[in-house]
Amino acid sequence: MPPKTPRGGPPITVISSMATRQVLADLAAAFERRSGHAVALQSVGGVDAAKRVQGGEAFDVVLLASDAIHKLMAAGHVQAGSRVDVVTSPVAVAVRAGAGHPDISTEDTLRQAVLAASSISFSTGPSGVYLTQLFERWGITEQVRSRMVQAPPGVPVGSLVASGQVALGFQQLSELISLPGIDVLGLLPPGAAFITTFCAALGNSLVAGSAQHQAAAAWLDFLTSPEAAETKRRHGMQPA
Repeated sequence: MPPKTPRGGPPITVISSMATRQVLADLAAAFERRSGHAVALQSVGGVDAAKRVQGGEAFDVVLLASDAIHKLMAAGHVQAGSRVDVVTSPVAVAVRAGAGHPDISTEDTLRQAVLAASSISFSTGPSGVYLTQLFERWGITEQVRSRMVQAPPGVPVGSLVASGQVALGFQQLSELISLPGIDVLGLLPPGAAFITTFCAALGNSLVAGSAQHQAAAAWLDFLTSPEAAETKRRHGMQPA
């Protein structure tokens, strides 16, 4: 088990994408119970989170998709060598609760479901980028372009599905799994599957060796500990 941090002191400030909001909230509560150190979590759209860090906003810990963390580290916005892989997260497909369930068991049936859907939605994050590339690979971009609805940063795709604004939604399973008003059809099938690794790194404003640096490092240790594994699985993710 990771070492306990001193009780009290300022909370550990964390910024993350929406995909990890629920799992981090549960893990932060568990960490505070065992260590006495609070975690102040801000979860926003991944694009907005990266922009805020790039703009100089100080956070003790940044937790985003691996490519975003890599870019922030290369630009010196987070501490070099502090990256840890936290979870892997698959992309799933959802329809409005009670709607028909198209077959998505194979890449071909998923493609047919997309072509038949009256509207398709995805996020501005890694899963959305991947979906646009997948549609291009399938050669259907022009056929579905007018039916594609990109959810604004920080707005769950599932909420658009639940409200009936879109018929077929694609997003990280962790963002769909507990959302009311939708039916999750399943993960993207073999050949079309996409899994994102979410990573954490220490903010570059932390002073090495300080109490806050030690607390933030202990938080990273906890995020990657066996103790955190079951919480990750409960939220549709796997330990990285």
